[in-house]
Amino acid sequence: MHFVTAGIYVNPLVPPLVAFCISLFTSMAGVSGAFMLLPFQMDYLGFTSPAVTPTNHLYNIVATPGGVYRYIREGRMVWPLALVVVAGTIPGVLGGVYIRVRYLPDPAEFKMFAGVVLLYLGCRLVYDMLGKKASLRSAPPQKGMRVLSVSPYFASILKYEFDGKTYSVSAYAVFIMSLLVGAAGGIYGIGGGSIISPFFVAYMGLPVYTVAGAVLLSTFVTSLFGVVFFLVVAPYYPHMAVAPDLMLGLFFGVGGLAGSYLGAMAQKKVPERAIKGILAFCTLFVALKYLLGSLR
Repeated sequence: MHFVTAGIYVNPLVPPLVAFCISLFTSMAGVSGAFMLLPFQMDYLGFTSPAVTPTNHLYNIVATPGGVYRYIREGRMVWPLALVVVAGTIPGVLGGVYIRVRYLPDPAEFKMFAGVVLLYLGCRLVYDMLGKKASLRSAPPQKGMRVLSVSPYFASILKYEFDGKTYSVSAYAVFIMSLLVGAAGGIYGIGGGSIISPFFVAYMGLPVYTVAGAVLLSTFVTSLFGVVFFLVVAPYYPHMAVAPDLMLGLFFGVGGLAGSYLGAMAQKKVPERAIKGILAFCTLFVALKYLLGSLR
């Protein structure tokens, strides 16, 4: 099948199958899997124009609702946390879109940037996986989760209880981190979840079981804005492909939708360390491949 904007020919079964396999595992940590899908498109499908970034965003829009619905249905969505993350990442995405089109249109330069981002992600995952917070058992759902309070001036975004423990999150720290993550997400087309999820778990000490829903929801919203921003700026760059490949994004999204739903459903039964181990291995493999390739 010919995907016009991407300029590639590929079996129509390949995109949804690849997306399903990726999102099945990554959605357990609140990550859509777009950070792994983009290297697949660039290296194996030959889709290297700036349009690959909004196509990745389109994948997020279609794929993440399955996981988001599951987390909401099971009462595992920390709404105040999700709202502050969204508020920070939306303006960040706008800046990232401009940087991607204006300064990183060349595939070689973009791969160097992607390699650095992925190397950071992989190292953070390994650090957290080997640390004390990386539990060997699955997160216990029986005690549930509930929001205890929200600060009126957002000195701290909220306090919530999970598994008999109380967690408090600073709104300012979350907002600033989300702003930076939004910029990286706008450049890379990942929605930012793969960066901010390790940040919440490793730096703020929040259990992955409670942040996954909020991060996945923010990925959906920011990716929606990312696609819109790319469509707006596309007419100003007629010499290169900037708008997303709608058909390819939908094909990836359908597979991701099924994978994210099943991944969110299975999260309770999979040990936290196993989830992070899979993510860390895949992330570091792609990062090293990109960085070593850029040195040649």
